[in-house]
Amino acid sequence: MMLKLQNIHTYYGNIRAVRGISIEVNAGEKVCMIGANGAGKSTTQMTISGIYKPVQGTITFDGMDITRSSPEQRVKWGISQVPEGRLIFPDMTVLENLELGAYLRKDTAGIRTDLNKIYEYFPILFNRRKQRGGSLSGGEQQMLAIGRSLMSHPTLLLLDEPSLGLAPLIVKQIFEIIQQINEEGTTILLVEQNAQLALNLTDRGYVMETGEITIEGNSTDLLADERVRQAYLGE
Repeated sequence: MMLKLQNIHTYYGNIRAVRGISIEVNAGEKVCMIGANGAGKSTTQMTISGIYKPVQGTITFDGMDITRSSPEQRVKWGISQVPEGRLIFPDMTVLENLELGAYLRKDTAGIRTDLNKIYEYFPILFNRRKQRGGSLSGGEQQMLAIGRSLMSHPTLLLLDEPSLGLAPLIVKQIFEIIQQINEEGTTILLVEQNAQLALNLTDRGYVMETGEITIEGNSTDLLADERVRQAYLGE
């Protein structure tokens, strides 16, 4: 078991956004969390990455209790998040944004190898490496946000709404890269409003409603589940 959340309660401001959820992610898996806007999916990811601290429950990663550890420590241990809205640094160049993703690393040769790997995934970032991040298109900024997270060399990659606001062709390209990243050994936990996309990509899924897990199962089973089809697949 790579990641385990047990009975997690987290507040977002004064709102109890996550209400006693328990989820598991095994090494090498692709797991998604789907649900409507405001269901608590992003708060769950921010709790895993350490931005929010749960008021109750435990988070275990690779057998360690990380419930109270800092976000920086979690990055060192192998957890990296691609936040909703990308949140790149617009006044820094593409290369500077990518290098910032490796700020906790000391292995210069490994950083260079990973940088070249990012350019293989997203050749447009190599072409744009000297441009300011803010000058990129939305799709290019999403690629940069994913690349920046990968520069910390994570074993668990958290992706929050990677398809948001992007053209279908760009989304297809990004999801193909996410699949490749997983095939090369990185575990994926995906938060996504586009349930069809998410379930077609992943092995297992959790459905969140008002801060609680209401349905869970294999992604193929969830795609066929009448409740999921009616609520999230537009049927």
